[in-house]
Amino acid sequence: MSGDRRRAGRTAAESWQEPLLAATAMAPRELPRARCVLACLAGFAAGRGIPPSPECLLDYDVIEAFCVAGCAGAASSTRGTYRPVLYRLAGQVHGPAGCRATPFPGARAPAPYSPGERAELAAVARAQRGPAKRASALAMVVFGIGAGLRPGELAALRGTQVTARGGRAVVGVTGGPAPRTVPVACRYADRAAELARRAGDDYVFRPGPADRAGKNFVNGFAGRLAADPGGPLLSAGRCRASFICDHLAAGTPVPVLLAIAGIAEAGSLARYARHVPGICPSKGALRARWRAETRR
Repeated sequence: MSGDRRRAGRTAAESWQEPLLAATAMAPRELPRARCVLACLAGFAAGRGIPPSPECLLDYDVIEAFCVAGCAGAASSTRGTYRPVLYRLAGQVHGPAGCRATPFPGARAPAPYSPGERAELAAVARAQRGPAKRASALAMVVFGIGAGLRPGELAALRGTQVTARGGRAVVGVTGGPAPRTVPVACRYADRAAELARRAGDDYVFRPGPADRAGKNFVNGFAGRLAADPGGPLLSAGRCRASFICDHLAAGTPVPVLLAIAGIAEAGSLARYARHVPGICPSKGALRARWRAETRR
């Protein structure tokens, strides 16, 4: 199915590529390479549901994501060749980089939980009626704040996917858009191991048969928890934001943070960096930091 989607995306993009190439100052010998790079970009974007229009496909953020995630196995010299070709074409659509309005304005990331709010959430989870409900509420806190799992990743997590490595609890995310290995934050590691041990082969969050693909499977559960109306609300989004902001504040290298958070492009961290004192929330600054730290 994903292969068919990529082919369809490439075919749709071909309708405007030739006129754009003709309008771009480019030597004849450069055209075959430009067509090849555009085809690769179109396939990458189609696999992620990005519309094949020139405004969307040649968005500078999409290009950066392609050069980082779509060319992860390519040599740095290859990525260095692709980027200027695509930027030259993008300039025909959006103008110079930094001077266009992105068609994908990033929503503001929710604020991370404060230390006091985290303690309140843990207390709320432990106060739930019934062991299954308590364990699921704790799993949201532990694997959200401690490992940054998205709602769908938490819903799919089984106890056997949490292992010990180097004396730390580690979560193996095997499904979804970003399979990866995530070390659990130290303060949540023991609780993560205990929740996983109790779950065994079953699901850690709301074990048993259920429609886990539902959009509100996780946050709907959180909304039904018994809690103080004046206290913080448990939210998967705020838990994940807490995880990412904790790592930004701790100085975790950007390439490492992208890998454990399952984020494709350094500029995507800007929405979280706004909440971290001392961290520049500029996408350009975060990309520059990523490039510098990648070379080390």
